[in-house]
Amino acid sequence: MEALTTEQRAPIRARAPRTRVWGTEVALLLTFYIVYTIVRNRFGSAAVDPDRAYRNAERIMDIERSLGTFWELRVQGWFVDQEVFLSVWNHFYGSFHFGVTIFALVWLYRRFPHRYARQRTAFLSTTGLALAGFALFPLMPPRLLSDCGQYGACRPGAYPFVDTVSDIGGFWSFDSGTMQEVTNQFAAMPSLHFAWATWCVVALGPVLWRHWTRGLIAAYPVATLFAVVVTANHYWLDAAAGVVLVAAGYLVTDQAIARLRLPTTAPAASR
Repeated sequence: MEALTTEQRAPIRARAPRTRVWGTEVALLLTFYIVYTIVRNRFGSAAVDPDRAYRNAERIMDIERSLGTFWELRVQGWFVDQEVFLSVWNHFYGSFHFGVTIFALVWLYRRFPHRYARQRTAFLSTTGLALAGFALFPLMPPRLLSDCGQYGACRPGAYPFVDTVSDIGGFWSFDSGTMQEVTNQFAAMPSLHFAWATWCVVALGPVLWRHWTRGLIAAYPVATLFAVVVTANHYWLDAAAGVVLVAAGYLVTDQAIARLRLPTTAPAASR
């Protein structure tokens, strides 16, 4: 990931078209996300066997135990009594995932149009490829291991995880019956939260030149990993799979650009 020099940035900004075709890009991204959400939730919680999702969770935890890295329960235990602290991370979990990603897409489109198309396509490829993981490996997240509802494993003695978003509050919760029916709560492997955070680093890192901005974007995946673990929404292996997912997204994108001669510059209207 090579940063651009000041000299390289200046002509890029000068060349940036003044008038941009926002409608097409917004429609593309929204349509893609709607289709992605429908496909992801088509086989949501009501259509997935919780026992299968739990067995997969046991497999993930067994791998982590074999590596000596089953830390999720311990990490949450350090903070489980600090409601204000956890509330902050609940809101981080529910907002930064979309907010930072949208900022990255818009900023690249406006300031670095020559880099935008590849980064946008890699983002879409990464998100689309996640569907394969959700379909092939439905995974019960930590927060459901102690849940005795319809979609939980009801093993609070063995895995006393707390669903902090439900118990303490955030911008939204999976706790309602409607949300449980229409969403796929077992879409945990890979972690799309961590995949998007990693994509933000790859997309923005080379065009940031101030030390504090580069520090912030480098810290973002670390904060995201902490958020998904402390809220009991993911295992750390979900995040590791998210990194692999991003790499696959860029591989697919670069192959498509080379073979299909896709444009690599943001679409823009004539001046």
